[in-house]
Amino acid sequence: MRKMSGTDFDDLVDFFDKMAQTNWLSTIHDQLKDLSGRWRNKTILDIGCGTGRLLERGKEEARELIGIDLSHEMVEKSCSVLEGGRAKTRLLVGDAYSLPLREKQVDIAVSTCVMFLLPEPQKGLNEMVRVVKPAGVVAMLNPSPKMSPGEAASYANLVKMSGFERESLLAWSNVSTKRHRYSDEELNGLLMDLGLKNIRHTHVLDGLATITVAENRF
Repeated sequence: MRKMSGTDFDDLVDFFDKMAQTNWLSTIHDQLKDLSGRWRNKTILDIGCGTGRLLERGKEEARELIGIDLSHEMVEKSCSVLEGGRAKTRLLVGDAYSLPLREKQVDIAVSTCVMFLLPEPQKGLNEMVRVVKPAGVVAMLNPSPKMSPGEAASYANLVKMSGFERESLLAWSNVSTKRHRYSDEELNGLLMDLGLKNIRHTHVLDGLATITVAENRF
């Protein structure tokens, strides 16, 4: 499995920005933010921030928003999306395997479209946990074993998705089958090995994907 580079995503800025604003992914972003806890006066990190649409939800609430992405073009787009607002903003080109942050720096770390893409997800998870403060929160979105183009198409038919809403969900499902999909039990094992506690799973898209939230023990 090849590790993707920033240039793999540079030409996909418009696609990912539009996908982040679909009803299905925007709703998931809202759920993930709510499940991760209060963002007010906290430092929030988004690993694989894309065009910054998830972080945008904390512009008037957080103390600091940090976005890291492999793609220079994604980071440039994030700068325009996150311009203004109350929160201090830092947007960096960086690798999930080696985050350009010191240990125990952030209150909440989120990641919605990265960990399942990595050839070695454990390396990304190690880094994610490394930069989270004791009692801080990790929140992720990952496709479940149920995710596949066929199941995604069935779900899209069920909820009457059409146009780009449907296209983007099917594109995500296609990539998922070529990367990693996780059961709750597999996620529990990965996160418990890193010392995380109070692991909670919320299934979304009729079980095609899972929001996982956990607390850092150390």
